[in-house]
Amino acid sequence: MSVPTDRIRNVALIGHSGTGKTVLMEQLLVHGGVVPKFDPGKSVSDDTEEEIARKISIYSAFAHLDWNGCKVNVIDAPGSGDFIGEVVTALGAAECAIVVVGADTGVQIETAKRWRQLERDGTPRIVFVNGMDKEHADFDSVLEDLGRTFGGTFAPLTVPIGAGNSFEGIVDVVGRSAVLRSRGDAPVPDGMADDVEERRQALMEGAAEGDDALMEKYLEDEALSDEEILRGLTAAVAAGQVFPVLAGSALHDAGVRPLLDAIVRMAPSPAGAAVRVSAAGQDEGTGQDDGAGPAAERGIDPSGPTSALVLKTSVDQYAGRLSFVKIITGGLRSDADLICARTGSKIRLTKLSTRQGGKLEDVQELAAGDIGVLNKLADVETCDTLHEPHQAVAYAPLDFPQPAYALALRTASKQDEDKLSEIIGRTADADPTFRVRYDGETRETVVAAVGELHLAVVLDRIRDSHNIEVETELPRVAYRETINKPAAAEYQHKKQTGGHGQYAKVSLEIKPLPRGEKFRFENGVVGGAISRGYIPGVEKGVLEALTSGVLAGYPVVDVEARVVDGREHSVDSSELAFKLASREAAKAALAQARPTLLEPVVDLVVLSEDRYLGDILSDLSSRRGRVLGQEPIGTLQEIRAQVPQAEMLRYSIDLKSMTSGTASFEMTLSHYAPISGKVAADVIARAKQSAEG
Repeated sequence: MSVPTDRIRNVALIGHSGTGKTVLMEQLLVHGGVVPKFDPGKSVSDDTEEEIARKISIYSAFAHLDWNGCKVNVIDAPGSGDFIGEVVTALGAAECAIVVVGADTGVQIETAKRWRQLERDGTPRIVFVNGMDKEHADFDSVLEDLGRTFGGTFAPLTVPIGAGNSFEGIVDVVGRSAVLRSRGDAPVPDGMADDVEERRQALMEGAAEGDDALMEKYLEDEALSDEEILRGLTAAVAAGQVFPVLAGSALHDAGVRPLLDAIVRMAPSPAGAAVRVSAAGQDEGTGQDDGAGPAAERGIDPSGPTSALVLKTSVDQYAGRLSFVKIITGGLRSDADLICARTGSKIRLTKLSTRQGGKLEDVQELAAGDIGVLNKLADVETCDTLHEPHQAVAYAPLDFPQPAYALALRTASKQDEDKLSEIIGRTADADPTFRVRYDGETRETVVAAVGELHLAVVLDRIRDSHNIEVETELPRVAYRETINKPAAAEYQHKKQTGGHGQYAKVSLEIKPLPRGEKFRFENGVVGGAISRGYIPGVEKGVLEALTSGVLAGYPVVDVEARVVDGREHSVDSSELAFKLASREAAKAALAQARPTLLEPVVDLVVLSEDRYLGDILSDLSSRRGRVLGQEPIGTLQEIRAQVPQAEMLRYSIDLKSMTSGTASFEMTLSHYAPISGKVAADVIARAKQSAEG
């Protein structure tokens, strides 16, 4: 039997690298009886060769346990910003985030980035301050840092007894009891009673915010019972009004059990949680018997027909291709017949599993809200929607970031080149944050990932698993050319051979268009100088001319071309002749229209510690960047800028060096901007050198 939706808790462990998320997950599984004991030498989640070798989490790891009558699905998300795609997957699976913060470090870069994402999505959060046994651990400083950085009400459910070498355990603020590392349950230590009472009073206030009846009782100066405090906090957590905070040390199994209790009590179940429907899904859902209608969201609901969203695709060396799914409506059986909304193809399931770290456990059915694994679905991709026949719906895809670090690849042999193309294609299918494309302009195979480490992991896997030696270099920038003034030209194409010849004469006018308009063509011929049937050939010739500009051979954009006159021959004219004539006329006109180079410019967002702000701003200036603004986020700074893409090819490496690896950035293509002077001259010189060989 499947676990009912209201008895499921889906939580994602989120936080900066090194905060102990993987150890915490391991201890949660120990308490749930999944593993017999904690073994520092191996873990359920970091089980791949890459993770073991690099000693970091690379993939989101799925596991589950039973606690107090609930099934708790735990997803351990990587802490490195290079693997943000796996974080997106984890948050797509979860209704609550467990934000793990180092007791000795406080809020760090990736924690701040993920918190803003959680805030944007309205995801409930519970904070676990981990590592109270570490030197320089300071619970109150972390609380202050959280409040200063994020605002909101952070309410400690547990507080530590001591810190560092003197850390002895934790105190349950609601129950006014202690759990010591050495002796188990104990009274609140002497000297902490007043502090615990003060914090309990703050919890009452937070609980009252979540329940009108409790607020009325609280305002009448009546004390709330333990049960009332927990009930009110549960409502306040779901509403995003309060963020419970627990202290502990995962390494020493201190504070883990109270965290599990808090998850079961305060993390919302999937029941009723909103899932976005894509525009196509809204249209398809209109008028269906499942009652979805054209709304932008659907609630997770165990009733009605089955539908599920594919969260992740991976390839297991033993089980083959795996599709991780979140069941949205109905229930999923191992023998179900489904439709893939993207392709319309029918899918017959033969197996349904759940993931327990690196192992698959077969199940017969899963309820809405649960997370399952389907295997060997060759045509199913990440973010696909699966649904029952005749009950169409398409859920909105997860919001994966654009890759920011790119390299051009080449291999030593043609055979390896074909093999590499197939491998990186499969990798891109499984990882939405890894892209591959062949650039016809630069004649390069370019791969892009979120960061340098992400790309290094992918390329190392290709080298090690497939024995292909891959060479890399920075990709060439895809510049563009445009024009700055109107111009006109005509060209007569005349070629006589045996039999029919070729004849066409074309007069063209061109003028610049606003940036981003790309191309416009107009037929201005009057009096039948060029037959209507030859006009498509004229347009094709102009477009062919625009593929290679007169300055450096880059594509020409933002041009309007108008054919105004011409001449044809009754026997020798053809569409091909007019295409060749118009191509040459366009080239001649482009040369007279004051051509200029355009370079791609990216929108850049950098998140850094205060102390590196000056260095970052100075560096952006040296890259011809334009700073648009900066905003303090607690002790961090967010810098927004626009920078030429040519200056950003090594930014991932340079920023890491500049900030000791603490800063992170995201960038997206913004627009193309004109360049001139030495910058343009250097681009033109490199293009000519490349063309010569």
